[in-house]
Amino acid sequence: MPADAPDPPRHRLTRDFLLGPGFAELIRRTSPNTHILTDAERTASLQAVLDARPEHGDGLWVFAYGSLIWNPTFHYRARRVASIAGWHRAFCLASRGGRGTPENPAMLLGLLSGGSCTGAVFRVAEDDLLHELDLLWRREMVTGAYIPHWIAVEAPDGKTFGQAIAFTMNPGSPAYAGELPEAEVVRRIATACGPIGSCAEYLFHTQDGLRDLGIIDPFIEQLADKVRAALDAASRTRTPETGDHNAD
Repeated sequence: MPADAPDPPRHRLTRDFLLGPGFAELIRRTSPNTHILTDAERTASLQAVLDARPEHGDGLWVFAYGSLIWNPTFHYRARRVASIAGWHRAFCLASRGGRGTPENPAMLLGLLSGGSCTGAVFRVAEDDLLHELDLLWRREMVTGAYIPHWIAVEAPDGKTFGQAIAFTMNPGSPAYAGELPEAEVVRRIATACGPIGSCAEYLFHTQDGLRDLGIIDPFIEQLADKVRAALDAASRTRTPETGDHNAD
């Protein structure tokens, strides 16, 4: 198997999986010390964001900077490239459930203060708003590791065209891991794997999703190169017959 082709996941992050109790139960089962938001907590979080909605009318934008780009799961009527100022993407969220384990947490993306970030915005239709955002909250706010904000979004020409919901990292969350050295981030991404897939798969799909939008993010590109090198190095230390590590 190629180094960048991880084992198939046992579960897939689909609409049906998210709309049922499966995803939250999976995180609860695989990471028993993680607080899972109750239905009431999740609903209150969504309602607070909608109460602060800066624009009313025909739908709203959701900003995607990681897996939402290549696997949004929610229904949308339009997608376009957009940038935000004052935030940058970083592998700063330790996942002890979906793509990792308590013993070897995965590293997932969050938005941290400073810099800028280019990704995609999805337009959710007004008629579908509550249902589709409930699904989105079941996915992004299962543990409260993110803080949803309204952030101004800019077109490639630099003109602001609206406000979008963006999920920023909650630095007070136990899942926050934004101070790790790069070598440890690379190691975790290269080795962590959980019931919905590997962390390396998450990184490579994000790289491909950005490239498909015409976005070359130096941070993602350089990290992907280092993770591939780590995976290749690990594969060379195994004998082809048994998969055991060589004695030397």
